[in-house]
Amino acid sequence: ENISDFSLNSTDCTQVVVPEEVFFTVAAAGMLENLLILIAVVKNKNLHLPMYFFICSLAISDMLGSLYKTLENIFIILCKMGYLTRHGDFEKKLDDAMDSMFILSLLGSIFSLLAIAADRYITIFYALRYHNIMTLRRALVILAIIWTFCAGSSIAIALFSYEAATVIPFTILFPLMMFFILCLYVHMFLLARSHAKMIASLPTSTVPQRTNMKGAITLTIFLGVFLCCWAPFVLHILLARFCPHNPYCACYMSIFHVNGTLIMCNAIIDPIIFAFRSPELRSTFKKMFCCSR
Repeated sequence: ENISDFSLNSTDCTQVVVPEEVFFTVAAAGMLENLLILIAVVKNKNLHLPMYFFICSLAISDMLGSLYKTLENIFIILCKMGYLTRHGDFEKKLDDAMDSMFILSLLGSIFSLLAIAADRYITIFYALRYHNIMTLRRALVILAIIWTFCAGSSIAIALFSYEAATVIPFTILFPLMMFFILCLYVHMFLLARSHAKMIASLPTSTVPQRTNMKGAITLTIFLGVFLCCWAPFVLHILLARFCPHNPYCACYMSIFHVNGTLIMCNAIIDPIIFAFRSPELRSTFKKMFCCSR
C-alpha cells in the first residue's frame, strides 16, 4: 500500500493480490493452531517447564502477526467500500495501533527465539545445573521483561515510524539479533560435537546428548522458517521508506500481499514443527482430540 503512483508508472510489474478468502483462511488457521499450543501447555502439567513457556511466547507472537494482517486486510476492505478514509484522524490512530501490533509481533518473535536458544544452550552445556539456573520463576521474569520491552518499543516505533532515526535502528535490530542467534547456534553445535567425541565411550550419556541436540536442531528449523517468512516483509519496509520511487523497489513492493501472507504462514508452520518434533505435545494433542484419559 506504500507504493506511490510514480513508482507504479515507473515499472511494468503488476501488483500481486492474494484472494481475500485465502488470506483469511491462512490467518484463521494460524491463530487456531497457536491457540491449541497454548491450551496444550496449560492443560498438561508436564509441559509447565521454561522451554515450553518460551514456546508459548513464540506462539503468542505468531498469533499477533496473523491478527495484525487480518485487521489490516479488513481495514483495506473497509476503505475500498467507503466506510473508512485513509487520511482521517480515527483511521490514522487505527493504523498506528496495527503498526504497533506488527512491531510487537516481530520483536516478540525475535526475543522469544533468543530466549529459546539461550535455554537450549544451558540445557546442553550446563545440564547438571540447568534446573538451578533456569527456574520457572526466572523464566517468567525473563518473559515479563521481554514483553514489557517489546510493548514499549512497539508503541514508540509506531508513533515515530515516519522518522528515519526510528526506522533504521528497528530494521538493523532484525539482522543483528538473527546474527547473534546464528552465532549462538554455531557455537552450540561446535561445542556439542566436541563433547560428543569426549563422551562417546559413555553409553549412559548418549541419550540425553541426542535429546538435547534434537532440541537444538528443532530450534534451528524455527530460525530458518522465521527468516524465510519475515525477512521479505522487513525488506519491503526498508524499500518503502528509502526508495519508494525506484522502479526496481516498486517491482519488489508489488508483491506486498505475498510477503504479508508469508508472515501468516509462519504462524501455521511453527505449531506443526512443535507437534512433529515434540512427543509430549503429540501425546497431549491426542488426548485433547480423542478425549481419552
